Amino acid sequence: MEQQLLHTPEGVRDIYNKECAKKQVVQDRLHHMLHLYGYQDIQTPTFEFFDVFRKEVGTISSRELYKFFDREGNTLALRPDITPSIARAAATLLESEDLPARLCYVGNTFINHSSYQGRLKENTQLGAELIGSDDIESDVEMLAMVVDGLKSVGLEEFQVNIGHVDFIESLMEETGLDAEKQSEIRTLINNRNHFGVDEILDESHVKDSVKDAFHILPELIGSVEVLDQADEIAPNISAKLAISHLRQMYELFTLYGVEDHVSFDLSMSGNYGYYMGIIFRAYTYGTGDAIVRGGRYDHLMEKFGKETPSIGFAIIIDELMSALSRQKIRVDCAASTMVVFTEATTKWGIRLAREFRSKNKNVELVKYTPGKDLEDYKAYAKKNQALSLLILNDDLTITMINILTNEEKNVDCKGTK
Repeated sequence: MEQQLLHTPEGVRDIYNKECAKKQVVQDRLHHMLHLYGYQDIQTPTFEFFDVFRKEVGTISSRELYKFFDREGNTLALRPDITPSIARAAATLLESEDLPARLCYVGNTFINHSSYQGRLKENTQLGAELIGSDDIESDVEMLAMVVDGLKSVGLEEFQVNIGHVDFIESLMEETGLDAEKQSEIRTLINNRNHFGVDEILDESHVKDSVKDAFHILPELIGSVEVLDQADEIAPNISAKLAISHLRQMYELFTLYGVEDHVSFDLSMSGNYGYYMGIIFRAYTYGTGDAIVRGGRYDHLMEKFGKETPSIGFAIIIDELMSALSRQKIRVDCAASTMVVFTEATTKWGIRLAREFRSKNKNVELVKYTPGKDLEDYKAYAKKNQALSLLILNDDLTITMINILTNEEKNVDCKGTK
């Protein structure tokens, strides 16, 4: 039993030292970008009443929630998704607000799915929600903020795929199939199993024009030109309006200068039932899943008593960190200095450290251990991410070492002890 306590449960892990520092830097850069767009921070509880994530809200299935009880017998759940929590909070905090609210957050989510290929059950998400606006400019702002945010952390090769729920739902309606069959088709499309889709449509005797539309669906992924193809197979006015909406968005993307990172995917459907209107995901190489998920959810807040349109996204930080690592994109952490002092140079070391810190420079004070040599402290400084190492010698000199280059020099500091 004691041995088991040394390990984390499946699907969670410890992050420390350099990896943790890099993750914090990435979060800070992304957070700063959201602030540049005028978004203000909000924090919601890590766990909520179970009803906040119930099936009717449109989040994940109940069996994938981490559920427990409080001492009063209420059923609680760890949040699998932060958007419903913010919708619940905003419905109360912004009850009388009739102008848009821009909110941003960072926090961990928990999904009790089956683990495979190292998939985590606890993830850090950083995101934004624009509440109280349903215009096309709001949709474009969200996508521009995603692109600018990913670029701010050094990512260059990525693409944001945009779809529209009304387009795919219009095709679904034309099939005439029941909700269960439609759900099965959505799953097959999400898994890119288009042969399975064809099989269901054939078995259900769906009319040929609709089958042809679903057959073309896998081709409707790419640049703005695919919208012309999508328009040709749009079965009704709702689908055509969805295509028109995406065209107008593209025109505004050029004003933000983000069009090179934007593409369209008309086969996309939302992961969560509360999505409507545009939906989007961002992908890059070096990770097995989307690094950003988002979309419009105009009716979600109605579940909590306030009718107002909304749109938002979440950046999955752990997936992003994996991509940055595998793409060998450097994340520079705050520079620090390690100062090694002896018994005789204790006061000197403390004064020096205070002087550095008064200038907002990170300093780690380390007392010399008999038996350790210079190479030991070089290795220790490198491990602790120090960029420079200062050895305060008893003869009132300082040995200065640049850890990145191993350049070493002695400085005469007599009189400063």
